[in-house]
Amino acid sequence: MSARLASLRPEDLDPDQRAVYDAIAGGDRAKGVQHFPLAADDGSLNGPFGIVLHAPGVGAVLQELGATIRYRTDLTTRAREIAILLVAQASGSEFEWWAHERVGRAAGLTDEELMQLSMGRFAGPDPTENAVAALSVVLLTSATVTDEEYAAAGAVLTERQIVEVTTLVGYYRLLAQLMTVFDIRVPGGEQDPPPAHRHAH
Repeated sequence: MSARLASLRPEDLDPDQRAVYDAIAGGDRAKGVQHFPLAADDGSLNGPFGIVLHAPGVGAVLQELGATIRYRTDLTTRAREIAILLVAQASGSEFEWWAHERVGRAAGLTDEELMQLSMGRFAGPDPTENAVAALSVVLLTSATVTDEEYAAAGAVLTERQIVEVTTLVGYYRLLAQLMTVFDIRVPGGEQDPPPAHRHAH
């Protein structure tokens, strides 16, 4: 998965690392249908999860934040995945797109919607999803949020949802950045080039 970072198998872990591993492999992410594998055949964790084991103090907090964003917000699964896929597209993150395209499809995202997202945009019939997408794009493409952009988000989303979308975009941007630094690849190399590289912005 990475030529820059050793994969840590369960038997390689110290107690702090093992606690993070167990929280990820045995937590909410491991329940129900798995749309992408959390772990490789040797038990080492895939994607950003394998990275954070190398810094378990940071990893413990990041995995808990990630679980909160994934499972304890006021956003629908579709809205959440729309935002995550926009982050994956903007950052050119192969792993993030590979993993969350699968989750998005399971949540009902269509080929046409995924094509839109692969070009960094989204427009559909649901005003909340559109507002989530629009705010995500602003956060990903601009250093500021104007009064007009904030008002447009606030006309549809609650303050809680605005906080959640902003945190979600920042969190998945961080994961994408970690995977860039450590050159994390998709398991088996089955992904096309990152969506940001397939389409002009």
